[in-house]
Amino acid sequence: MNRLTAVSGAGAGYSPRDEREPGRYRLTMKTAFVLGGGGRWGAVEVGMLKALEEAGVRPDLIVGTSIGAFNGSVVAADTGPGAIRRLTDLWNQIAGARLLSSGAAQRLKNLAFMRPAIHSSDELREMLESVHGRDATIEDLEIPFQCVASSIENAAEHWFTEGPLVEALLASSAIPVLLAPVEIGGEHFYDGGIVNSIPIDRAIELGATTVFALQVGRVEVPLRPPGRLHEAALLSFEIARRHRFRRAMRDFADDVELHLLPSGNPLGFDDRRQLRWRDTTGTSELINSAYLASSAYLKEALRQ
Repeated sequence: MNRLTAVSGAGAGYSPRDEREPGRYRLTMKTAFVLGGGGRWGAVEVGMLKALEEAGVRPDLIVGTSIGAFNGSVVAADTGPGAIRRLTDLWNQIAGARLLSSGAAQRLKNLAFMRPAIHSSDELREMLESVHGRDATIEDLEIPFQCVASSIENAAEHWFTEGPLVEALLASSAIPVLLAPVEIGGEHFYDGGIVNSIPIDRAIELGATTVFALQVGRVEVPLRPPGRLHEAALLSFEIARRHRFRRAMRDFADDVELHLLPSGNPLGFDDRRQLRWRDTTGTSELINSAYLASSAYLKEALRQ
């Protein structure tokens, strides 16, 4: 029986495409965790993962976008009981380290010389290598894992299913303007959120029959016309992001069980917190509110 809790529109009727890309996990995947993008608000996914762990839900497949790809990669690397605790510790370290904290002078220099990004990705690369190791590959992960990035040359989503893990995570997280595109094999990539912010359709294409979608709270708030100049830019990106997400929510099969976990942190496109993308204060509160909201949801949704 199809089961769905949706915060912004849903439906049924998805039939997987016959021509879809063959997946090496297609015949074995049952339960998938889908982790969406969202920058510093990715902390809410840690609370959701903690709730899932306590509810006894274990993934057979993890797919992610941007910060969701990072969160998912940590869980995929360790199937032991300490994975969520390790991820929580990592987020507390990130909050203390203030990633992408290059000084105002350097940022102004980057703008003055018309460089393609305000920040260097060196700090992010160093952090990812400290978590996974410099030579880690996607194939090394204990749980099958994929992440998405946006190909500039092909103007399409690109799924990393094998190869160097850190490079794939950097590509999936390369937010335009803030970070330069990542070059891999002669192709350049930007943040995966541009093309597939919450990739539930990918999990279904790979054969998942139960999908837990982790999102940072944006889709829980209705859109409205912009009231300020900066809101117009945020709104245009939000429309593109939600269009893909709503289509995926509408077009999934009757035999797929889909759970859209609540964030406990509704985040409107016009929320001024979105402009303070480097402000990592409140990380613990974000994790805890998502944990409480998702725990309550799972207690009801998984009740036999």
